[in-house]
Amino acid sequence: MSSPPVPPLPTVPLGALLARTELGLRQLTGPPADEVPVHSVHTSELSDPYPYLLGGELLLTAGVHAPEDTGTDAYYDGYVERIVAAGAAALGFGVAPVHDTVPSGLVAACERHRLALVEVPEETTFSAVGRALWDLMTAVRHLELRRVTEAQQGLATAAARPDPVPAVLRQLAQRTGGFAVLLGPDGTEPQRAGAPPSEAAEAALADLVRVVRPATTRLFPTPASASDEVGGVQLSAYALGGSDGRALGLATGARAPGDHTIAGVAVVLLSLLQGEHQSTGDVRRSAALVRLLLGDGPGDAAGLLDAPGGWRVVHGTAQGTRPVPPLGTPLVDATGSLLRALVPADLDVVAHDGWTLGVSAPAGPGELRSASVQAGHALARARALRTPLVRHRADTPPPSLTALSDRPELRRTLRTWLSLHGSWDRTATALGVHRNTVRQRIAKCGVLISADLDDPDIRMELWFALRDLP
Repeated sequence: MSSPPVPPLPTVPLGALLARTELGLRQLTGPPADEVPVHSVHTSELSDPYPYLLGGELLLTAGVHAPEDTGTDAYYDGYVERIVAAGAAALGFGVAPVHDTVPSGLVAACERHRLALVEVPEETTFSAVGRALWDLMTAVRHLELRRVTEAQQGLATAAARPDPVPAVLRQLAQRTGGFAVLLGPDGTEPQRAGAPPSEAAEAALADLVRVVRPATTRLFPTPASASDEVGGVQLSAYALGGSDGRALGLATGARAPGDHTIAGVAVVLLSLLQGEHQSTGDVRRSAALVRLLLGDGPGDAAGLLDAPGGWRVVHGTAQGTRPVPPLGTPLVDATGSLLRALVPADLDVVAHDGWTLGVSAPAGPGELRSASVQAGHALARARALRTPLVRHRADTPPPSLTALSDRPELRRTLRTWLSLHGSWDRTATALGVHRNTVRQRIAKCGVLISADLDDPDIRMELWFALRDLP
């Protein structure tokens, strides 16, 4: 009969509980106490507690269900058989208030079924036994968490070594006390670490690894992991992501609660280390980031990035929730509705729906900080003017009056409007037209010469240009 599953919690050897002298517990029969793992304490006076046991419990009873005049050898044998079938780890019997001693029939039944039997003295309450077990389990859980944390740190350090893959495998085998093997895409075995298990267990591990490797003829999805047990050896297999068939196999003598977490960290690291190589651009960007983190200046780091013509800095704000606009660069810092980006100077930055953008003039690696200030100012002007895109003035070509060469009425209106500092009424009076006519003509001028006539610098440049025209 297979053993029922037990909760995935840290276990405490029964011997550790017996060592608590204040409890006065005494084992009467059964396997050695240090070989009996206990998961929890459960109290029941039912004649058949089977439906209420999960497995791994120390079952406590005072024998209320079997008083002296009804308890027989046959009754105790059936009672213990059901407890063993439920997967209980041990039975604790309180000698008061129903029984003065542990019934001999119960002792004999526990001995026949190899169930650890513990005598609980009259002065020890069942709650005290439960509290003592939980104290021990808390200590074990703390140690297990510490072991997992140290294993994670060890695996991360191994992944940073010059030979990361074998280093991670060695750490995994050492931290779990087992054997680790890494299979390549073609099913070969390029790496292994730790003491190999028996031939039967190693063969079973190889079969288990095939379960998580993709197969073109399989009708169902390939599982990400699989587990088995052969001859007391715990076997696990994990797919390493992708579809190329890389997989990790692990064989351990026991399966501690934290081993799955440790193996999971190793799977993530090995998946990253065994994944596709970075592109040249990714490598250069990573190298630039490393230089910045190690204290190099922005100019040194930016020199690694592929932009021979320099950069433009773009600042932007979104109107509500908007996706990041495609600016043609991966160097984008988007946080909420704010955006900052480095765009190669040879790429044209255009307006995007739902975004207000400010663009700097082209800048070299050592001028990016100043370019960021330019982009910030341009964004402020864009928001003030309610226009989707404003470029830094030095990056904006001077306005051309060529489009007005055959429109004398527009040139005259624009010159008059500029000379009167943008006053609609005074310009209308000077020209003898309605103020709405002035507005329409000025708007037409702005469209034809592609200039922002609200910008005082643009107005100044137009004023000087118009002075030389008839």
